Parts: sequence; C-alpha cells; structure tokens
Amino acid sequence: MLDGVKMGRFLAAKRKEAKMTQQQLAERLHVSFQAVSKWESGATYPSLETLHDLAVALHVSADDILAGGHKAGEALSYSKAGVDIAYTDSIKQAMTGYLQTPDRRVLNGLGPFAALYDIQFPSMEEPVLALKSEEPGSKQKLAMEYGFTESICYDMINHLVNDIVVMGARPLAVLDCIVCGNAEKDTIQTLVRGIADACRQNECSLVGGETSIQPAVVAPGTYVLTSSIVGIVERKKIVDGSAIRPGDAVLAVASNGLHTNGYSLVRLLMERMPQIKLDRVDGITFLEQIMKPHTAYYKGLKGLLGDSALHGMAHITGGGLAGNLSRVIPAGLSAQIDLSKIRPLPIFRAIKEYGSIEEDEMLRTFNCGVGFVLVVAPQEKRRVMEHMEAWYPCYEIGRIAEGEAAVQCFNRLDWVQ
Repeated sequence: MLDGVKMGRFLAAKRKEAKMTQQQLAERLHVSFQAVSKWESGATYPSLETLHDLAVALHVSADDILAGGHKAGEALSYSKAGVDIAYTDSIKQAMTGYLQTPDRRVLNGLGPFAALYDIQFPSMEEPVLALKSEEPGSKQKLAMEYGFTESICYDMINHLVNDIVVMGARPLAVLDCIVCGNAEKDTIQTLVRGIADACRQNECSLVGGETSIQPAVVAPGTYVLTSSIVGIVERKKIVDGSAIRPGDAVLAVASNGLHTNGYSLVRLLMERMPQIKLDRVDGITFLEQIMKPHTAYYKGLKGLLGDSALHGMAHITGGGLAGNLSRVIPAGLSAQIDLSKIRPLPIFRAIKEYGSIEEDEMLRTFNCGVGFVLVVAPQEKRRVMEHMEAWYPCYEIGRIAEGEAAVQCFNRLDWVQ
C-alpha cells in the first residue's frame, strides 16, 4: 500500500537537496507546478509516465519514491539491477496505440500473455502457414549510430515479408523482439511505431512481441531487433520452384541499394575510409545510399500470386544472386544468367571502387542491383514484366536450360554504365 504523505515528504526533501523549486522541477518534467505541489502534499501520486523521469531528476530510484524513502541496508531491487518496472510498464502502455489494427482476425491486444489470431480461411481448401524469423543484421548498428532508428524497422519487416512471398504466401501477422541494455522510452516508441507502420504497408499486423531489458548483457544504448512472421498460402498455389521448366525466362526485379546484406564489409570500409560517409553517390551521400530501407516487393507481387505463369521466385539476400536463385532451381536444370544484362546501381560501383573489390566478391556479398528474381513461363514474360514495371524496374537476365549447375553465370557486369 502506497503512503502518499510519506512519499510526498520524501519528494520534497529530495527536491530541496537537488536545489530545485517546485516550479523548476515541474518545468524539467513538463508537468504543471500544481502537479508537483500535489505530489508533495500526498494528495496525488506521480503517473507511471512521469515516475522514471522524476527519479532521474532527484537522483533516486523509482522504488525509493514509491517506498517514500531509501531502503535500509543493502537491500537489492530490480531497479538497482538496472530494470525499472514502473518505467517499463509506462513504455508498454505507450505501445498500445501502435498495435491497433483493422484486422478482425486479431482477437486481442497488448496485455495478454500471447496474441490470439483466428486461422479459419473458408476460401481455402488446404491453407498452409508460412513461418519465418529475421533480423536486420549489422545494418542496425549503423542505424542506431547515425539516426536511422525508424528506417531500420522497415528493413526488418520488408525483408521478412519478402522471404515468405517467394513461397507464394501473403503476410498475416508479425511478432517483434527488442533486446536492449537500458530502456529509452523515445527510442523504443520509435522502433515499435516503425515496425507497426512497416507491417501496415505490407498489409499485415503487428500483434505483439517482447521488449527484453538486459543491462548486464547488452551495453546501454544498444538495441538488437528481430521479428517473426506468419503468412498463408493455398497448398496447390505454393511457389517452390517445382514448376520450373527448360526455356523459362529469368527476370530481375531491381533493388534500391544494399537492402540488408553486406554491411559487415561496408562497415570495415567505412572504418578504413571514414570520409566516404559524406561523399555524394548519385545525388545523395554515401551514408544515405547505404541506409535506404530494404525494398518491399509484396504490393507488386500480390497481383501475381496464384498465377500459373509464375514458376519460381528468389529473394536475393546474403549469398547474392547465384546463392539464392540456386535454392529454387530443380535438380537437372540450370539458370543461365547473362551478367552483362544486370544493371548495377551507382552505390555498388562506388563500393567496388572504394574497396578495390573483385567482381566475384561483389556478387557473393551484395545483390548488385537485383533484389528479387522471377522465373516465368516464356510466353508470359512480357505480361509479367509489364505488371512488375508498374512498381519496380524489371528486365530479363537469363533463361532455364538443362544442366548440372543450378546457376551458371557468363559474361561480366558493366561497372561503367
């Protein structure tokens, strides 16, 4: 049971020790003078939203305020260990608005132990769930360092959705996880808002997740993001490459930059050549180029899902074009890729030049301008390209033939253009 009078006396004493008037404390906390006066008289209590900032201002813990005094001896508390429950509860309350969704399949909101989702799909004979977890890799380190906090959320969600779209699935719901060394309300709110907005843009819902504060494990100011998605696809409409045949066309769908791969190499390059951050590449800085959010392909692809012309898809991530396209090519067939038809973006030409990187290494590490690949029936390639061109540049880079190697590349990229 809270003792308002005892708490008020403690607050008044600590305010005076800090050499602040009630008005000065009120201004620091962005509350009214009357609010501080009422706390100190015991008439009202500080809200959860204010408690943490009040504790910081008075150089005490939230536990001390709630107890109305410093605890005797060496008694330990969760806040002394680095986790202020009152403050984290206020952060959770602030998340509620970001989890609002029009999807009636979401049966509950923030608060319950787990999210509930209605999985009845009467329009499907054999619905199959597509499940995937993802994180934005070391790009998130750069994002936090240079102020791209919300942008990195789009990287994570767009990558996640792309990975289930390749199976022909449409996204339904996402669960996120934020691991941090200390809970900074503004940063966490920005992250949750960014994740929720990215989900909405991909026509799915952020239904819950976890914020894990680990002060002894993760350095203060460090945030580690990950998320998981569930999607749905009719069994007979799963796209797994099994329909690929000799003569099929291989179409490239353009990326907008690095997406979420190759950042360990880029960070090494930036450590050795820190001045390149502000170099101009195709009209904007190098830093702005490498921090462009991962392209979301779902809105362009959803009109093709279930189309018999679509025989296979590949999301070009770590491992590059050959490493990812090979995952969907059936045994005995080979994707014959003409590298001279690929359109490398200026940022990849800049990275290659700055680091004197060999072409083979560029192709293994980066998407080099091809973010997604479609394998389609040859008689339908023009129709498919015209459909995709409404959303992203799309062009032919090869064909399927009989062969032992899943992907065979010939010619070389044009790095001059």
